[in-house]
Amino acid sequence: MSIFKRIATIFGAKANKALDKAENPNETLDYSYQKQLELLQKVRRSVADVATSRKRLELQMGQLEQQQAKLSEQAQKAMSMGREDLAREALTRKSGLSTQITDIQTQHQNLQAEEQKLTMASQRLQAKVDAFRTKKETIKATYTAAEAQTKIGEAFTGISEEFGDVGLAIQRAEDKTASLQARAGAVDELIASGALDDMTGSSQDDISRQLESLSSDNDVEMELARMREALPGAPAAPRKALEAEDAVVTEPEQQPSQSRQGGPQ
Repeated sequence: MSIFKRIATIFGAKANKALDKAENPNETLDYSYQKQLELLQKVRRSVADVATSRKRLELQMGQLEQQQAKLSEQAQKAMSMGREDLAREALTRKSGLSTQITDIQTQHQNLQAEEQKLTMASQRLQAKVDAFRTKKETIKATYTAAEAQTKIGEAFTGISEEFGDVGLAIQRAEDKTASLQARAGAVDELIASGALDDMTGSSQDDISRQLESLSSDNDVEMELARMREALPGAPAAPRKALEAEDAVVTEPEQQPSQSRQGGPQ
């Protein structure tokens, strides 16, 4: 096999596969039915044309027969008047009309036979078109039901393209969620074990926070008292209170020295 034949075969196979995939049986059946209707319409027009021609021949024969009857009357009248020559001429013309009528009758018979054939063909074609229409609708209904059943089955099994994409998206979302949950659990375990420090300070217990709050409040009050004492015209009571607080603070440091002074005595 030459290279060109192989290329032609490959392209033919590809084209056949593409056409087979793109072909819709319902559309194909409707198109075939439409073509049959067009053919039936042409046959019916042919029958009408033949019938029209036959009718024209019948009209011509009627006119020629009338002329024959008129010529016969003229020949009879000419003979009664002693004009044999005119009678002979009338009969001669009548004979010519008889030849024309014979030819027309032959054509008329042929047209009648052709009309009968076309009429029978039209009737048979009409019956075939009606049968094809019934079969077409049955095939279309069966195909539509099979197509719907296939789509439903693919949707339930998840093998269709649309539902396959949805299933993949759900799987990816579940995987990401599981990964985040695992990471969050691991971080919580590391914080609980002390391997990681909580930068927000949330690991400090309530007692430590309360002690720090009290110490901070006490420092603030002492600083405010000193600032009041430094103001001009400040009352002496706050100063004495501060001295008393300072004495309480420094008293533990002075007791050991006094005890050392009293020891030698």
